[in-house]
Amino acid sequence: MEIKSLVRALSGLLAIVAGFMSLCMVVGLAVGEGMSAFRSFGLSVGIGFGSLAVSIVFLRVKKASLSHRTGYLFVVLAWILSTIIGALPFLINGSIKLFVDAFFETMSGFTTTGASILTDVEVLPASLLLWRSMTHWLGGMGIVVLTVAILPMLGLNGRAVMGAEAPGPQVDKFTPRLSQTAKILWLIYLAMTVILTGLLMLGGMSWLDALTHSFGTMGTGGFSTRNASVGAFSSAYIDIVITVFMLLAGANFSLYWAALRGDFRRVAKDTELRAYLGIFAVASAIIVFDLRRSGVFESAGIAARYAAFQVSSILTTTGYATKDFARWPALSQTVILVTMFIGGCAGSTGGGVKVTRIVTLLKMGQSEMRYLLNPRGVYGVFMDGQYLRKNAIYDIAAMVFLYLVAAFVSMLVVASGGYDIVTSLTATMATLGNIGPGLALVGPTCNFSFMPEYIKWWLSFMMLLGRLEVYTVLVLFTSTFWKR
Repeated sequence: MEIKSLVRALSGLLAIVAGFMSLCMVVGLAVGEGMSAFRSFGLSVGIGFGSLAVSIVFLRVKKASLSHRTGYLFVVLAWILSTIIGALPFLINGSIKLFVDAFFETMSGFTTTGASILTDVEVLPASLLLWRSMTHWLGGMGIVVLTVAILPMLGLNGRAVMGAEAPGPQVDKFTPRLSQTAKILWLIYLAMTVILTGLLMLGGMSWLDALTHSFGTMGTGGFSTRNASVGAFSSAYIDIVITVFMLLAGANFSLYWAALRGDFRRVAKDTELRAYLGIFAVASAIIVFDLRRSGVFESAGIAARYAAFQVSSILTTTGYATKDFARWPALSQTVILVTMFIGGCAGSTGGGVKVTRIVTLLKMGQSEMRYLLNPRGVYGVFMDGQYLRKNAIYDIAAMVFLYLVAAFVSMLVVASGGYDIVTSLTATMATLGNIGPGLALVGPTCNFSFMPEYIKWWLSFMMLLGRLEVYTVLVLFTSTFWKR
């Protein structure tokens, strides 16, 4: 295993994280937080930049690629180490007292989960609010994808780590150089964030509220600067803008590159995108019908506004809320629970199982039924006109199976704390699916602060498992991985 290359890559990543934390520290100094901001971020910034300086001075690395084995280890260590140094400002500032809570909050940020242990976020200083939401933005597109863009400067190639970390069953390569692909992804991501920030400021948000909610929206994270989340702004305009951009963030980013190149035909014919938008439309319509039938809202228009926002939020695994959907009728809650499992598209910033996997398994089931009716026929599974090889389908089926096994085990772990089945189920789905809010005791107006430490550690692991899509984490627990 290439230890020197691994350490050099990790030091580069920590330096990137430290760079973004420096920005938050500067903002804190600019808004009058004084030495408090410097004390909060100084140690983490020093660790990040210091690790890079040490690796450059003492580790000589020739131009080389990280192997797939080392790539998996790098990705998992990258997320854990980033979470540790990212948690330090909360502890040093005193906003969070226990390390487990700070780790949970930061892991929730980087994995774009949005589950929180904070009971009052509005008391946090501006620099910490900005950093808390910035973890979403960094984790959304992937801090490792960002690192891939700078690995050539460290004398390394990032092909293996891109495949291990990037969301979705496959990684589309836009250009011959993978680092260039990573840069394009981040530029599209940055441009959409800037546009959303401007639109939210036009809706009356302050620069801090607009920026943090843009980070949470584009990263499909869900951390807000308000205790009542987006509902605190009571603005139909803001609700609609965030609904649209959550849907955009939950779509495959390779489609935006295709659109920029004028390939609108590919966008229009993308099977996953059509299924994704169809699920959103059907789920929203069912909830609107249920809310109007139950008399929750006085008009279909208002019901549509809140239903569309909440479906978009949960389907894309963002986790923002404008209403307490735990108080909605049973049918509406059930629809929301189903969308928790589905998640966004492959190649998006969303979590969950992913729409493309659901569509592929449905097509596989259809193919098997056709074979039962006509055993002499030859039937394959096609996606966007392309034949899917058996090994790709087996990979998807195995991933979904392992995802479900992890969910069942997690439900037992949470239930061991004495919690009811709805709390245990939705706490698991909210963390494993990187969603944030669940139902019952972990509903949209609640948090995870009441849970014992061992459950917080476990759910932090579930966040990482879900964000790295099971395989990348579990492969480290196999004996084969550690054999020479």
